[in-house]
Amino acid sequence: MIEIKNLTKKYGNKTVVDNLSIRIDAGDIFAFVGHNGAGKTTCIKAMTDLIEFDSGDILYDNISIKDNPLEVKKKIAYIPDSPEVYDFLKGIDYLNFIADVYNLDEKRIDKINKYATDFELKEFLANPISSYSHGMKQKLIIISALIRSPKYLILDEPFVGLDPVATKKLKDYMKELTKDGTSIFFSTHILEVAEKFCNKVAIIKHGKLIVTGEMNKVLKDKSLEDIFLELQNENAS
Repeated sequence: MIEIKNLTKKYGNKTVVDNLSIRIDAGDIFAFVGHNGAGKTTCIKAMTDLIEFDSGDILYDNISIKDNPLEVKKKIAYIPDSPEVYDFLKGIDYLNFIADVYNLDEKRIDKINKYATDFELKEFLANPISSYSHGMKQKLIIISALIRSPKYLILDEPFVGLDPVATKKLKDYMKELTKDGTSIFFSTHILEVAEKFCNKVAIIKHGKLIVTGEMNKVLKDKSLEDIFLELQNENAS
């Protein structure tokens, strides 16, 4: 379970995330929705300890990422919207580097082969990452997350740059992870995917939570796009 409690982050005089509280339970696939600049990426970076926050806390099974960042980060896999990897490495070297960092055993080889094959990257693993397209780098980051079987999977626009086959594979593996109790939290602008794929949703605007809850209860008889636009207009400022 992930608990975001009264999270606030400021840049100078601007409050980017404003007293935000969200709970993501084990087995959830939780959509995080908002307009550009709503504070989604800032929140995710705070959740993964990439930036400090001003107040509040983020708990992973009651362990604070503020107080115990290393303990928490051992269990988190983060997939950013823009893959940043070591271009001078070969793909296989990068995956082995990640596996070494997280002390994965010899089964890493089977996992790497499995995911690389499924994401159609295996034949390119011996090539330098500098030769990869954006989509290939995104697949590499995804594979580096999946080989760890993370307890918490946090993603920022994960489907950007992926072809339809890779998108389907990622969604299938995300569903598999939740069966083992993984909590999945991801931001997306693709509202149709969020509506059909996620069991819970939170919508924010200007860093403030507008609505959150189970997807079917939030939607009722409307689409997520309709709800999103209505809430954005109601809370226009």
